[in-house]
Amino acid sequence: MTPFAIAGVQMHVNALQPNEDGMLHRLDLLMARFPWTQMVLFSELAPFGPLPKFALPLRNDTVERFCEAARRHHIWLIPGSMFEAAEDGCIYNSSTVINPDGDIVCTYRKMFPFRPYEEGIAAGTEFCVFDVPDIGRFGLSICYDMWFPETTRQLTSQGVEVVLHPVLTGTTDREAKLSIARATAAQFQCYVFDVNGLGAGGVGKSLVVDPSATVLHQSAGQEDMFPIEVDLDNVRRQRERGMKGLGQVLKSFRDREVDFSVYDRSSGTDAYLHGLGPLAIPHQDASGTLRADLAAPSVQLCQNGHAQKTGHLSAGTVPGANGEIPLIPS
Repeated sequence: MTPFAIAGVQMHVNALQPNEDGMLHRLDLLMARFPWTQMVLFSELAPFGPLPKFALPLRNDTVERFCEAARRHHIWLIPGSMFEAAEDGCIYNSSTVINPDGDIVCTYRKMFPFRPYEEGIAAGTEFCVFDVPDIGRFGLSICYDMWFPETTRQLTSQGVEVVLHPVLTGTTDREAKLSIARATAAQFQCYVFDVNGLGAGGVGKSLVVDPSATVLHQSAGQEDMFPIEVDLDNVRRQRERGMKGLGQVLKSFRDREVDFSVYDRSSGTDAYLHGLGPLAIPHQDASGTLRADLAAPSVQLCQNGHAQKTGHLSAGTVPGANGEIPLIPS
């Protein structure tokens, strides 16, 4: 048995003021109540909320406070994510992994911003995989990334056994996302820790799933701290023998007899997709039927040449009677 205790923190997130003090308070409370916890995961955009106007450089005073807290409690700490104002001129949705010595071991930039609603946010291109010594291999995925199984395929093909998945879902598709989290655990024979926020941080319903798609814990719609001891040997046994002694899906993918031409952008296999119209927020046409805008959004390049889609709305907000209303990234 290779046990490891991971705690999720589902907490209320404010959109217009920092949440770091509340996060650190809850972390202190969690460690006082459950001192056997070894890793703590917060929800997507928990420190500063869903407005990219609060973006900061990757290394900042808030991150330093989280590093000190990880060192003080001797835990692995993933403080959700925050909007990163990068040197290349882009804004990314970035998550940081801090080890028990208070050192940053890796950073992950969300690969699939929730476009078209999360406009103005650039996509990352590098995966985040890290080892906890004598325990196992972990990987990061942020919210909408999990809708694209290729991201989890890449992580688990590198040996990831636990997918840490901070989310910010306050929309009506939360139930679909919970289904995807369960399916991901079964498809890739891994643990999934899916941690959502409350208020401007989401509708809650955080979820922990084991490699057989069994739900180990699901939060409701109130604040919650849920330390769960996982067994990484369970992952290894299921990958060797199959889920419940049945499907050995990772081996089957490894031994596949087909290469998928859809991943070759020059193959033409994905021609149908190019006929679906622009990636834009639907509007009403004259008949009242919802449709996507016919005009494609403009594209702005960051200093590094990465495309950054822009439109007539501020990134992450919609206009409201009392000013900007934060959208809920996914």
